[in-house]
Amino acid sequence: MDEMTQLRELRADAPVPDRSALAPGRLRLTETVASGRRARRLKADWRIASIGAAAAITVAAVLGTQLVDAAAPERSGPAATTGTLRLSSPAEVLNRAADALEKQQAAPEPRDDQWIYTKTVMAQRSSAVGGFTYDPDHWVPYDNSAAAKNGKDDDYRTSRQVYRAANELPDDPARLLAKVRSFYPTGHTAENPPEGQAQHSFRAMGLMVEAYPIAPAALARIYRALATVPGVHVTDHLVKDAAGREAIAITRKEDGRHEQREILLDPHDFKYAGMRFVVTEDYEYTSSAGKVKFPTEKFKAGQIMISEARVEAAVVDAKGEKP
Repeated sequence: MDEMTQLRELRADAPVPDRSALAPGRLRLTETVASGRRARRLKADWRIASIGAAAAITVAAVLGTQLVDAAAPERSGPAATTGTLRLSSPAEVLNRAADALEKQQAAPEPRDDQWIYTKTVMAQRSSAVGGFTYDPDHWVPYDNSAAAKNGKDDDYRTSRQVYRAANELPDDPARLLAKVRSFYPTGHTAENPPEGQAQHSFRAMGLMVEAYPIAPAALARIYRALATVPGVHVTDHLVKDAAGREAIAITRKEDGRHEQREILLDPHDFKYAGMRFVVTEDYEYTSSAGKVKFPTEKFKAGQIMISEARVEAAVVDAKGEKP
């Protein structure tokens, strides 16, 4: 099942027009979220992204408001703990991050009977989200085999599957990227054309970076390979995640789109901090539903379309338990 199908199920009370009938904001954001990624195959916590997309789509369609990156106007340097790290080269940033991670000792792999707790913050444009609710606290079994076997999403990956697959990734960047693309395969329909290899790599690597838990040595290999993906850049100043924290943004412009996907890293320990979709250039978009033509929407460079931040993650012994 793709992300937009999940969204439709979550918003079952809303009409489900075909693609051309979607309201302007909903259509454009839908395309941003779904573009080239047969949806974002989100292991155990796919609901987080679907809920975030739902809230963002609802607000964009109803209010037409926008988020602005608070860090952009006044460019700040990297946090003190990153030392002399320059935010000019993705290779420098990601290889420095890999060096730091390789010095860390891995915690024991979670037991099959343990749970993964995460707390995620979504960017909130407005409280008027059509009755939509969101619980930032989320628990999923580490060994969620039942969901993987019986779920509707053929590409579902449990936390245990991701952890072990990451540990088996090779050192060679090209081989590693091929393995990750295979682990998170792409698909295509009439609405979602096939991804280019570089975009597929960046999307799939983003899912690996987001995985929790993941051994530091495995994450280091992933970072080194991520730096080799064509089209990858790093924003030359720290940005703000959905929780208001400063973060390093590793970016790649979506093929054929006006937006870029961003993987956010904590500048202090280089761990995953969140993700964003950001408009890269001013543009206008007009859509219609049958004979009805909607007003043209204007999008501005720097407008944040989707933003989420993971503020806490831990291995716990039971559902409902917090670290």
